[in-house]
Amino acid sequence: MIKPDWIAVDWGTTNLRAWAMLEDGTVGSRAESALGMVHVEPGRFEATLESMIGGWLTDDRSTQVVACGMVGADRGWVHAPYREAPCTPIAPGGFALAPVRDRRMNVVVVPGLMTVTPSPDVMRGEETQIAGLFSGSPEFHGIACLPGTHTKWVSVRSGQIAEFQTFMTGELFDILGSKSILRHSVDPRGWDGDAFSEAILLGMSDPGMIAARLFSLRSESLICGLEPAVANARLSGILIGAELASTRPLWQERDLIVVGSGKACSAYGSALRVLGKEFTEIDSERAVTAGLGHARRVFGQMACPDG
Repeated sequence: MIKPDWIAVDWGTTNLRAWAMLEDGTVGSRAESALGMVHVEPGRFEATLESMIGGWLTDDRSTQVVACGMVGADRGWVHAPYREAPCTPIAPGGFALAPVRDRRMNVVVVPGLMTVTPSPDVMRGEETQIAGLFSGSPEFHGIACLPGTHTKWVSVRSGQIAEFQTFMTGELFDILGSKSILRHSVDPRGWDGDAFSEAILLGMSDPGMIAARLFSLRSESLICGLEPAVANARLSGILIGAELASTRPLWQERDLIVVGSGKACSAYGSALRVLGKEFTEIDSERAVTAGLGHARRVFGQMACPDG
C-alpha cells in the first residue's frame, strides 16, 4: 500500500486529480475522476475526496493534502480569497483550511489570483502551475499559455505573474459542438489535421469574421456534404486561430512556454507550429505537483516561522 508523505490535489471545474507524493518528491501513485467542482453537491467535498484517496490514508497519522483550483472558489469546499496580481504565484497568507471530519487528513487550499486592470480577470489552479514552472525555470521571462476550457495567457517576469488574460475558447468549442446548430454538422470524435491547420490560418486572417465562418460550417455541410470530422477540426481551428490573432502581440516576439496535456494542449501546440512559433512545452502534471510542493513549503514556513 502506498503511504505518501503528502497528497497533491488539483480540483478544477470539471475534473479532479490527485497524486500520492513520496518524501523524495516523486509521484508514488495518481488518481483522476470527472468529479469536478460542478459535479459535487454542497457538503460532499470531503466524501468525494476520501473516496479517491482513502487508500492512501492511514489511521496512525494525519496526512497533509494541498489542493488548488476551483475547490477554493466561493462555491467550492472552502473559500480561499483571491490575491491581486502583479504578485508571486504563491505567497504566505491567503491559504484556507478546509473543514474535515476524517482525522486521517488535513486539507490546505491555495488561493487564486485576480487582476483589476486593464480588465478584471481571475484564475484558480493556474497560479500553482506557474509556481511549478518557476521551480524548473526560475529566470523565465516571457509568456505562459495554459490551454484548457478557459485558456490563460500569462505574462511572467522576475518570478512574478505580471498580468494575465482568459479566453473561453475551449468552452465555446464544447458549447457550439454540442448545443448550437453546429451539433448537426460536427463529429466530436472525428479529426482532420490538415483541415485544422487551414482553419488556424483562416481564423488568424480576420478574427472579425469568426461568426460568419462558424455558420459556414453548417452551410457547407448542407450544400457540399462537409465531412463531420473535417467540420469538427475546422471549428476548433477557427476558434483557436482567432484567439491566437488576439494574443499575437503577447507571444510573437517573446519566449513562450505552453503548460498542459491532453487534446487542448496538443491543439494549441499544433496551431503554434503552423504559425512557425517556437515554444517550450511543460506537462501540466509536472507543473502542478511541483507548484503544490512549493505551496506546501510556503504554508509550512507560515506554520513554523522559526524553521
